[in-house]
Amino acid sequence: METVAGVEPLAFVGVDWASEQHAVCVLGVDGRNRDAFAIAHSKDGFAKLIRRLGGLGSPRQVPVAIERPDGRLVDALLEAGHAVVPVSPNAIKSWRESEVLSGAKDDPGDAEVIAEYLRLRAHKLTVLAPFRDDTRALRAVVRARDDLVEQRVAANNQLEACLDAFWPGAKAVFADVCREIALAFLERYPTPASARSLGEKRMAAFLAKHGYSGRRPAAELLERLRAAPDGIAEGAETEARRDAVLGYARVIRALNTSIKNLDRSVSAHLGEHPDGEIFASLPRSGRINAAQMLAEWGDCREAYDCPDAVAALAGATPVTKKSGKHEAVHFRWACNKRFRKAITTFADNSRHASPWAADVYQRAIARGCDHPHAVRVLARAWIRVIWRCWTDRKPYNATNHAAAVRLAGLANNNQKKRLAA
Repeated sequence: METVAGVEPLAFVGVDWASEQHAVCVLGVDGRNRDAFAIAHSKDGFAKLIRRLGGLGSPRQVPVAIERPDGRLVDALLEAGHAVVPVSPNAIKSWRESEVLSGAKDDPGDAEVIAEYLRLRAHKLTVLAPFRDDTRALRAVVRARDDLVEQRVAANNQLEACLDAFWPGAKAVFADVCREIALAFLERYPTPASARSLGEKRMAAFLAKHGYSGRRPAAELLERLRAAPDGIAEGAETEARRDAVLGYARVIRALNTSIKNLDRSVSAHLGEHPDGEIFASLPRSGRINAAQMLAEWGDCREAYDCPDAVAALAGATPVTKKSGKHEAVHFRWACNKRFRKAITTFADNSRHASPWAADVYQRAIARGCDHPHAVRVLARAWIRVIWRCWTDRKPYNATNHAAAVRLAGLANNNQKKRLAA
């Protein structure tokens, strides 16, 4: 009998997750249906599930498969002692289509398919390794910040589109309309008519009032405004566009404030995390990027058996497809997208501070890789280095990085030869 988490199972449970009600199917080790029921997404529903599964035997011997890796239902199962196995919705969809030839689909049937998938493939599936509380806290605040940044990008694009159609000059004055000085300008001068009498002295006074830190003089900023195409100065559309501009500006200002507050929270949680120093010690990682990497990497040393497992999760390794004489290497789409963004952002930044990282990147470019591919190559190399720091629980130190030391030695020798010549 195959084992799950090192324990011989007594039954296999499949849960078809939904927002209000979850379908549950229990299969015996022989594949026969032992139980099927539904629970509400509530405190009483979770208690009912734990109680009925408890009647099957020790929770450690009753693994549960579900199509999501987190949430309060998953937490309840983990707290009760069950081995939780997150399964891919795409894998379940393909499995169901191969098993249910008629194409019939309902929630109880999906729960049975999930349980059967777990029973037959338990030896190839990975049991969920829960994060510690401080890691979950860091992940929550990091992901909340990232979501707000995405919302700000969307609001920024909407504001720019509105200005392009209504008043291009207001968009051209400052480099980024999300900056506080640009938002203040739009709130003070939301229409072309309101800026008609704006001169160099008034512009200079506005910049001084709002603490403008740019290096462009008032005359140059005013020239940008005047050189842009004329805006819509009059009519009902002008009033409507004015209200839209002010609405977008208020939304972006609120998002800016929330993101700044979350920045402080992210930095605080990173400083309190036992592994925070490891990721913060990486060259040009920064507090936010270091927290993003740690939040997705996690703290469970037993979750990965090698650095390649981390690289696969982060989408830093390609996928090879072979069939007969055909062999092709493709981009890895199935991965943790947040992790990939965090690790590639770090890798791209690191090459400006680490000669070793710059060398890895340049050698990838020389082999014909484009920039994104070269960054992923560098990210995979960094994952091996971070893995060693993470498993040893020690911050990164370039003097202990053998490849970086060798590269520095070669550079010194070449410099001495040039000086001697």
